[in-house]
Amino acid sequence: MLSTLFPPSVILIRCVFLMFIQGLLFSPVFAQPENSKLTIAHLTGNFYIYTTYNTYEENKIPATGMYLVAKDAVVLFDTPWDTTQFQPLLDSIQKKHQLPVTLCIATHWHSDKTAGLEYYKQKGIKTYTTKLTDELSRKNDKKRAAFLMTKDTVFNIGNYSFETYYPGPGHTADNIIIWFKKEKILYGGCLIKGSEAENLGFLGDANTAAYETTLKKVQRKCKKPKFIIVSHSDWHNINSLKHSIKLAKKLK
Repeated sequence: MLSTLFPPSVILIRCVFLMFIQGLLFSPVFAQPENSKLTIAHLTGNFYIYTTYNTYEENKIPATGMYLVAKDAVVLFDTPWDTTQFQPLLDSIQKKHQLPVTLCIATHWHSDKTAGLEYYKQKGIKTYTTKLTDELSRKNDKKRAAFLMTKDTVFNIGNYSFETYYPGPGHTADNIIIWFKKEKILYGGCLIKGSEAENLGFLGDANTAAYETTLKKVQRKCKKPKFIIVSHSDWHNINSLKHSIKLAKKLK
């Protein structure tokens, strides 16, 4: 029908324009500069992925965290690695959702997860780590949380419920994961690597003998996840846990 009303060149231009508009409307990443120090992408429902960057061995490395928009507040999982992005992340969340961050949980003691704990604590945000993470943070002169978990803990925030789970040592002695059983979202932090990773990354503080066993505990705990969020790799592929188990097996 269009060919009888418009010449082919006009139809082509219209098609390209529609594709462009669709790309703007349905792109998962908010409108941010290509070289932005902070990017935020929609995961599913009220879940969002944020990424900051830092330099390790002269390479620019992404560090991924997550946040949940609950009824009256926002829950942050891990802090930005880039120390210049602590406040911009809060500002971005407030601008988009008109809600404050009230709770932050860090998943192990390394700076890519804990760097912002002190800053957020000063902002009145309730910051949490495990007691083991706090001990290692103190020992290694890292930032520490205000509240400590002595065991796996269930949080009920608005209509959402999630559990912190310590499966054993792996990437570090204290690494935990966050499991949203209803939504089937596994927030794996640095314990799990991406499906395309060639290795398990930095192992200077790892327990290589226990790594495979620890990952298999996560696999048994978090059955049929729909999303697996990893810290330093592409988080779109849910084969990351299976792939990490294969890599961990090679460490023995």
